[in-house]
Amino acid sequence: MPKDTLSEFLEREKLPDSYREQAQKNFIPFIETLRPLMGAEGRVPVLGIYGSQGSGKSTLAEFIHWYLQEREGLNIALLSLDDFYLRAAQRKELASTTHPLLRTRGVPGTHDVPLALNTIAKLRSLSDDETMRLPRFDKARDDRAPEAAWPKVNGPIDLIVFEGWCVGASPQSPAELTSPVNDLERLEDGDGGWRSYVNSCLAGEYQVLFGEIDYLLMLRAPSFACVAGWRSEQERKLAQRQTDAAAAKGVMSQQEILRFIQHYERLTTHCLKTLAAKANCVMALGEQREILNVTSYRRRM
Repeated sequence: MPKDTLSEFLEREKLPDSYREQAQKNFIPFIETLRPLMGAEGRVPVLGIYGSQGSGKSTLAEFIHWYLQEREGLNIALLSLDDFYLRAAQRKELASTTHPLLRTRGVPGTHDVPLALNTIAKLRSLSDDETMRLPRFDKARDDRAPEAAWPKVNGPIDLIVFEGWCVGASPQSPAELTSPVNDLERLEDGDGGWRSYVNSCLAGEYQVLFGEIDYLLMLRAPSFACVAGWRSEQERKLAQRQTDAAAAKGVMSQQEILRFIQHYERLTTHCLKTLAAKANCVMALGEQREILNVTSYRRRM
């Protein structure tokens, strides 16, 4: 790949030059291993990317999308689990009827899984004379973006890249749900109703969704302790990108971030313990998101 071409991607994503070495050493070789996956079974494959908040999964997904389309001329559809969040009004209703904590987006039970399944199915069947829009969620406004703002893709699609903070996760056992893991659960989910509901959703329709994944990559954080700092960094970048007062108002403060991240602690910790056993490839990260080692497996999802 020409050096200046990669530089364009680094500049666009505001990435340090150290990302170049990581891309050349780890990401590009990984992408090359995906070639047998594309077209091997006569259907459009789905690459799932798991990573905790701030782990770099979205940037890696963007890099894979950019690399394969820019250099190879392939047609890549990029999806994020985040883009399938329920609308704000839907989460408000869910909070009223099921549990107040479900008003906060993120955990299983707060996504429109049928929309995600339908989107993947449509992408797989998209012909060369068809176009469709891909759902997008506006995090600064905490609501789904207007459909007119959704990006368009043309068929046929060669690869679907699907990233998310709990992509590929498995449910916990009832015994694992008994004790709270943080102050949020102790003070606001004393009877365990919220975490039980989240777990039941994960055990149901989310396993159907994750069953669409043909190859799973795990970006494994060193610990949950790193995640809050990474999430704070994400929010600072989000704030810098806002150009109007309404959007900037939706950016969280540090105190809000610390509470927000507790919604994710249980399942993030669970994934760090269990997901490597089912992933096809695991990239172990250091505290600065540097890749310490890469382990690949032949098993299929």
